[in-house]
Amino acid sequence: MSGWSRRRFLERGSAAAAIAAVWGCAPEERTDAETSPPVPEPSASPAPLTGPRRRLAEPGPMIPPCPAILLTVNGRPGDPDEISVLWTFVVNGNPPQIGVSAGFEHQARELLELHDEFVLNVPVASMIEAFDTVDMNSSRVADKFELSGLTRGAASVVAAPTVEESPIHCECRTIASLEVPPVRKLFIAEVVATTAVEGAVDDGGRLIVPDVDFFGMTAGSGEHYTVGRRVGNIGMTVGRSDIKY
Repeated sequence: MSGWSRRRFLERGSAAAAIAAVWGCAPEERTDAETSPPVPEPSASPAPLTGPRRRLAEPGPMIPPCPAILLTVNGRPGDPDEISVLWTFVVNGNPPQIGVSAGFEHQARELLELHDEFVLNVPVASMIEAFDTVDMNSSRVADKFELSGLTRGAASVVAAPTVEESPIHCECRTIASLEVPPVRKLFIAEVVATTAVEGAVDDGGRLIVPDVDFFGMTAGSGEHYTVGRRVGNIGMTVGRSDIKY
């Protein structure tokens, strides 16, 4: 089963057969008298939007929510290590590959080119002010670990620092890069190790999302949300609320 893609697995048989494959047992035959408990009605959700569509004055990558990630990478000799908030996306699940996008002006872009190894630290809502402090400041003028109050750790496989407050660390090694004019560079990386604190994942390594206050950035409004709960916005620590992307 490990070699199947998700789509092929679901196409091989019924939902009952899929459950049996996962749990290692065959579905039981049930008589008419052995009825299942009623399925609860789904909770009310907003009605589909049906109003007229308009073209916005400014085009933008309005795709909420986007991952909120703290990237850490070694600094230059004698300089502080870098923490950056970069646009991050999944490239592939098997093999595990991710992508990050850094501006030409970003300190992180230079350091990713120099070192080829970094860590993606997944934050939680209690870290929101530290997250925005990192986002609104440059390592060219300050040590962002000290400035944000975050704790520097060490990765288990790659040569890069970590943010110890983050429950998930994805340790990455760059395998390709691409300059995207006019101002960005993409780095594609293999995830070579993933570590998680107890309670963030189950025994099978699956995220326990309801138990961890993960949050994302809504590209299009510049706000940060957990599942249904706003926890902040881009620029909050410097008194700004105008940033959308």
